[in-house]
Amino acid sequence: MTGTRRTAAALFLLPALVLLGALVVYPIGYSLIRSFLSQSGDSFAGVDNYRALFTDDGIRTALKNNIIWVVFAPTVSTALGLIFAVLTERVCWGTAFKLVVFMPMAISMLAAGIIFRLVYDQDPDKGVANAVWVGVHDSFAESSAFPRAHPGRQSPLRPDQGGFVTAGTVHTGRTVALPLVGVAPDRMPKGAEPAARAQPQPGKVTGTAWQDFTRGKGVGKLGAVDPAEQGYAGMRIEAVKDGKVVASTKAAADGTFTLPAAADGARLRLPASNFREPYNGVDWLGPALVTPAVIGSYVWMWAGFAMVLIAAGLAGMPRELLEAARVDGANEWQVFRRVTVPLLAPVLAVVTVTLMINVLKIFDLVFIIPPGSSQDDANVLALELYRKGFSEDQPGIASAIAVFLLLLVIPVMLFNIRRLRREVRR
Repeated sequence: MTGTRRTAAALFLLPALVLLGALVVYPIGYSLIRSFLSQSGDSFAGVDNYRALFTDDGIRTALKNNIIWVVFAPTVSTALGLIFAVLTERVCWGTAFKLVVFMPMAISMLAAGIIFRLVYDQDPDKGVANAVWVGVHDSFAESSAFPRAHPGRQSPLRPDQGGFVTAGTVHTGRTVALPLVGVAPDRMPKGAEPAARAQPQPGKVTGTAWQDFTRGKGVGKLGAVDPAEQGYAGMRIEAVKDGKVVASTKAAADGTFTLPAAADGARLRLPASNFREPYNGVDWLGPALVTPAVIGSYVWMWAGFAMVLIAAGLAGMPRELLEAARVDGANEWQVFRRVTVPLLAPVLAVVTVTLMINVLKIFDLVFIIPPGSSQDDANVLALELYRKGFSEDQPGIASAIAVFLLLLVIPVMLFNIRRLRREVRR
């Protein structure tokens, strides 16, 4: 049609064809052949390598995780991109917001993996996710200052439902000693003061809850309040009769406490709430949550990509259709659901299909973020391919995984090609 000779056209296409042949066709053909050979490559193995895809526990876990990735990662990324694009379309700071959301795309997968390895750190002092989570948790349920406190030798306290209770009953006009051990001096509450001996009061039960740590001749007496010991400031004490709490109080800064006459004849209980372990957040990178956590880092990176493409689609959308829907009485939600989303369907399809292809070969984040103890639980096909090919020296199975991944990508690519051809015909 253009008058160009076929020879000249072939010469111009030759470099591209050579590169495609060397970098695409040859590796695919070699991997296909290698997948039918034994691990040494000396003999024909038939479909044994492909059979391993469905019998090896590691590969089955990787396949299951890949399905989770394909279902959730593109869906969540596209949904967030759509929401961001629509909500920021009419605000003056929308461009700045889009820039911030898109910025993670400029970061490599390696850098993003290192960032989120720190974000998901179990220690709230290091991991941002757990710092926020612990802050929210402690706002509603503060942890105890005495998680490791327990009765020492010759103590009147006995274990009871996670706490401790006195072996005998208490009576008004007498003092009660509640000695405990197990809290390091630097872990005592900030308001703790030197323990004081409680004085008996008529019609009341008094006592002291303190850290009874002194031992030996000349350095304190076991079971007695000594000047060098500290009171358990804020320790909750309950008087219990027939399984019911009849009175309760909290120890003062010096460990002393006072209960009313209702406590006469009751047992004193230190409830389990006094010994609740500090809340250290969620084990984001544990076996149960590691895959959703890694998917979260992927969404952080690719939601901006989806937002930019969808925003471009919104910019080219006929505004008269939206205005006509509003004039006909549709509210904003109906306009979004019945007009905006259908008109954006081709763009949403492009974004979703692109992310699905990208997700099928995800490797970097899964390799970097999960610790060694839970990497098997976060395993995906691309990572398993790397392991089989380079760590376990099983190139036959690795080639079979590569061919299997290619087979998974082909239907998505064909769908994308057909959609593009329909768009061209329009």
